[in-house]
Amino acid sequence: MTNAAYEGFLPGLHPIEGYGAGGFRFAGMSHRGSLLVSPSGISAISPVRVQELDAGALESLLNAPRGAVDLLVLGTGQSLVVPPRALRELLRAAGIGIDPMATGHAVSTYNILLAEGRKVAAVLLAAP
Repeated sequence: MTNAAYEGFLPGLHPIEGYGAGGFRFAGMSHRGSLLVSPSGISAISPVRVQELDAGALESLLNAPRGAVDLLVLGTGQSLVVPPRALRELLRAAGIGIDPMATGHAVSTYNILLAEGRKVAAVLLAAP
């Protein structure tokens, strides 16, 4: 149920209003599937497992000016999944910390950090 005007990217900072049933609600819209949420906006991404996350999926985050994001909150699905070493090293090289957790916790953590004005981004993998 994606808003037709959404087309895979919504610019700007937006809290996540809800999640579940394989999707998320934000900015009065709903999206089924995974998201990359960054200071530049919210993007639909195709990875559905932590092991599928790579530089291509995180391109807009990795191309942001250094220091624009200090921490990536990684929602790994229904339960915590430790991200692969290659992903952790990719983010470290970009100067971005990573905090993996179940997606439900990641949504809450992202929203709190966003409200505090922190330089935060999130990858939220959809959970059934």
